Amino acid sequence: MDHDAHTHHDHDAHTDHAGHTGHEHAGHAGHSGKVSWAMAAKATLHCLTGCAIGEVLGMVIGTSLGWGNMETMILAIVLAFFFGYALTLRGVLAAGVDFRTAFKVALAADTLSIAVMETIDNGVLALWPGAMDAHLSEPFFWIVLAIALAAAFVITTPINKWMIGRGKGHAVVHQYHH
Repeated sequence: MDHDAHTHHDHDAHTDHAGHTGHEHAGHAGHSGKVSWAMAAKATLHCLTGCAIGEVLGMVIGTSLGWGNMETMILAIVLAFFFGYALTLRGVLAAGVDFRTAFKVALAADTLSIAVMETIDNGVLALWPGAMDAHLSEPFFWIVLAIALAAAFVITTPINKWMIGRGKGHAVVHQYHH
C-alpha cells in the first residue's frame, strides 16, 4: 500500500456539512480572535436560560418535597446543568448531528459557562442574608434570585467572549447553526 499519498494533509481542504472549513468556526471570528459582545451575550443568555429553568424547577421540587437547603440546591444545580446541556443538544440535534457527537458538542460548549454561572448564582443565594430561608411565595426570594442570575450573566459573558474568541465554548455550537 502506498501511504505517501497521505503524508501531506491539507486541513483547509476539509469542510463540514455546510461547506465551511474548520478555520471559520472560531465563533465567526476568523483568525483575529475578535468576538462581539453581542455574540458572547447571546451565548450567555442561552446558557442562562437553561440554568434558570433548572434552578427554579429544582427549588420548586425540593421545596415541595420538604427538602433542606443543601439538598434543594444540589438538585437545582444538577437540573441547571441538565437543562443547559439540553437546550444546546436540541439545537445541535436539529442540525442532523448524531446524539454522541451532539452530546460532546454540548459538553464542550456549556460546561465551563454553566459551572461559572451556577457558582455565582448559588453563591449569591447562599451569601445573601435570609435568601436561603425565603419561601418561593415571597417576592424577596424572586428578587434575590433575579439579582443572582443577573450577576451570573454579567460575570459569565466575558468568559464566554474569551472562549468563543479561541474557538471554544459556544464557538463549537455555531458550526451547526447555519
